Amino acid sequence: MEAQARTRRLDELLDELLHEVRRQMSRGAGADPRTVLDWLGRRIGADVALVGSAGAVEASTARFPREILPALEPTLTRLARGQMAAAATESGALQVRLEALGPRTPRPVLVVAGASAPTREAASLVSHAGSVIALLDRAQDADTTFRGYQYKARQLRFAVFSALLAGDLTLARRMTTGAVPALLDVERLRVYLLHCPTEDRDWLAQTYQDRSGYHGTGLMVHCPAFEEHLICLVAEEPDTGPEAAHGQGAVLRRLVRENPHYALGISSPYPLGATAEAYGQAVHALAAARHTPERVAAYLGRTPLMPLLSPSDAGTWARALLRPLGSTPRVTLDITRLAVTFPRSAVARLLDISRNTVSHHLRRVETALGLDLGDVRTRAALDLAFCLASGQPEGGPGAEHGRAVPTLDELLGTEPAHAWAREFLRPLRDTRGRDLHTTLRAWIDANTDAQRTARHLGLSRNTVRAHLRAAEHLLGRDLLTTGSGIHDLVHALHIIGLHPAVPPAVPPAN
Repeated sequence: MEAQARTRRLDELLDELLHEVRRQMSRGAGADPRTVLDWLGRRIGADVALVGSAGAVEASTARFPREILPALEPTLTRLARGQMAAAATESGALQVRLEALGPRTPRPVLVVAGASAPTREAASLVSHAGSVIALLDRAQDADTTFRGYQYKARQLRFAVFSALLAGDLTLARRMTTGAVPALLDVERLRVYLLHCPTEDRDWLAQTYQDRSGYHGTGLMVHCPAFEEHLICLVAEEPDTGPEAAHGQGAVLRRLVRENPHYALGISSPYPLGATAEAYGQAVHALAAARHTPERVAAYLGRTPLMPLLSPSDAGTWARALLRPLGSTPRVTLDITRLAVTFPRSAVARLLDISRNTVSHHLRRVETALGLDLGDVRTRAALDLAFCLASGQPEGGPGAEHGRAVPTLDELLGTEPAHAWAREFLRPLRDTRGRDLHTTLRAWIDANTDAQRTARHLGLSRNTVRAHLRAAEHLLGRDLLTTGSGIHDLVHALHIIGLHPAVPPAVPPAN
């Protein structure tokens, strides 16, 4: 009967121990051995310490006598090396029990110090508590390893996406040797840009992640520049619409339907080497999606401006503008190309550098060109030049062999460019549109400063921003988040200004 009572008591204590651990874990505190040590110390009437594999105390009860540890060092070393499993000794008036934990060496050691040797029940409780601590430690290690794996997988997915943005498919395959994502074997893809709460990105990427760290024939990539963006590259199957691309497009649409804080922009299908174009489309589509009841929008294809410009004149103008950058380091040019479109803080996060470093590179370009990159029209012109010259300036004098360099007004003052500008601004023609047109022009004149625009128009700042959001929806261009649609707006307004409208004829007097 007495043995049965001891067994029941031990079972009750173990249930209490497990309840304490569950309570601790339910609060999200993680595996903290101090809670178990404090509980164990109260139950057996002794002080307890956990000595780590390096020989330092990792956790202990408040009154544990640390001064006894130097004398215990030889025994601690043998236990840590796996030469023995447990030991009992004395240190002055204290009875000390030591027990190694876990199977891996060097092992942590549980040290119990009390006025008397532990009873059989207490010794059993010490062993069980030690096993729980060892399991918690292994769970913590597994959790740390898992988080590290997820972080590295996330980094690799972003690296693959970056290579695709640069159109370098060979680099994308080389950096994934041994585990090449299935996406790199498809012919075409769409970019789905999901706007969601920042904290949702991790669980979304993990929920749909396969064992290789990818997402089947797709990739989910955390955007480092905009924390609420999850970039989803989805393989496009032949003869299917965006919803049927291996089901991933349909999944993303369903997520938006079920979550009122989500929005989704969808690009047209593109070859892998044109991922940058697909991403640009998705950015603009997302700007439009945020202003629709469904919060989903596919890119509305419009003819871009560049193919409508005279190739010879456009190339001459672009190379002339960029020629002072002929000896500029490639890293400075790459940073500048990003910074003429995205905010400097976003560029810094994208490249994992400081904002001051970004500003330093831009000052170098400003000095070489004699331009102010803080001006939106300058940034639009420089971005156009980079695109027309494929991003690379041509150095050296006489590059155009004496050919006259056209001005930007001459380059944009053609009828095809004018037709493009009229079509671009056409959605703003109704009564509401005329208000938006006035706001947009004033906003560009104010260098995209909403407060200055509001003062100039006699409106509130909130009204100006509401007009800008409505314009995003009508034009299908992002103006406020990344600002990547501002350059098209600058060029369209510039071109229209070069072609003042002909006043209507005045009817003859009777």
